[in-house]
Amino acid sequence: MNETRSGAQSRSDKDEPVIRVVGLVKRYGALTAVDDVRFEVRRGEVFGLLGPNGAGKTTTLEMMEGLRRPDAGAALVAGFDTQKELKKVKQVIGVQLQSTSLFDMLKVGEILRMYASFYRYSVPIQPLLQDMILEEKKNDRIKHLSGGQRQRLAIALALVNDPMVLFLDEPTTGLDPQARRTLWDIVLKLKARGKTIVLSTHYMDEAHVLCDRICLMDRGKVIALDTPDKLISSLQSDGALEFRLPLLEAVPSESPECGEALRLMGEVSGVKRVERNNEWYVLYTERMQATLTDWIAVAGANGLVFADLRTRSATLEDVFIQMTGRSLRES
Repeated sequence: MNETRSGAQSRSDKDEPVIRVVGLVKRYGALTAVDDVRFEVRRGEVFGLLGPNGAGKTTTLEMMEGLRRPDAGAALVAGFDTQKELKKVKQVIGVQLQSTSLFDMLKVGEILRMYASFYRYSVPIQPLLQDMILEEKKNDRIKHLSGGQRQRLAIALALVNDPMVLFLDEPTTGLDPQARRTLWDIVLKLKARGKTIVLSTHYMDEAHVLCDRICLMDRGKVIALDTPDKLISSLQSDGALEFRLPLLEAVPSESPECGEALRLMGEVSGVKRVERNNEWYVLYTERMQATLTDWIAVAGANGLVFADLRTRSATLEDVFIQMTGRSLRES
């Protein structure tokens, strides 16, 4: 059994950021996949990279992990430069890749012991199995694991060296809702134990539940960085009223009919902003009851027939739409 440790050694002072990302750039021919990305990650927080597929999240993570060399800029983890001091970086990080290839014929316990042998320090295997809800699967071959169990095993492998920083790249993609919630619980427990976690995702609810701060990315750039609540409060709206106008669905947004409908919506009581997202219209408001009552009256007085009316709280999706004009799910 390898020796265990309570915390990785590093050059980081207690109050210093655990990660510094300074002007990272990565190009592939004419495409700039990551464009001057800058941020810091604090000790013990869950820091989220949120954005659509192709936003540059995985490439940014890979440069932070030392797996990909940047064309410009630098990333420092626990005080170590990921390009110049990669061996030291590897001792203080754990990485769950977006796609993890495992040896299907090995047993769960066997692969954990094998990974533990790669490090000078490792954690006891049995508690790790318990933490990842894999204790009953210890003697099962990996090929027999479900998708959620495989993801939990990938995280267990990333934790086997007791890392200071854990990188999780789209950890719940492709999982069913129950498996996703199980992984959320695991991430929150790891945070409670003081782990610093960098999480990439394109799920708004996941980022909102798990992350202390969110770096919102689009087309390789950082477009916003703050806590989930502060990002949403930047909309200056508590909620959103959504509906369709079936008679205008085939009419272009720039038509006089749509223009008049949008003008009327903008004058509804309490409305701060109006958006059209494909067939859906969204009225952002600070006074939902007044907006709902007034919109029904305005629509009736002007012959606007609406359908599928629903109300909801403002979300990170709304922040992304405001900043880019596009939905996270469509990008």
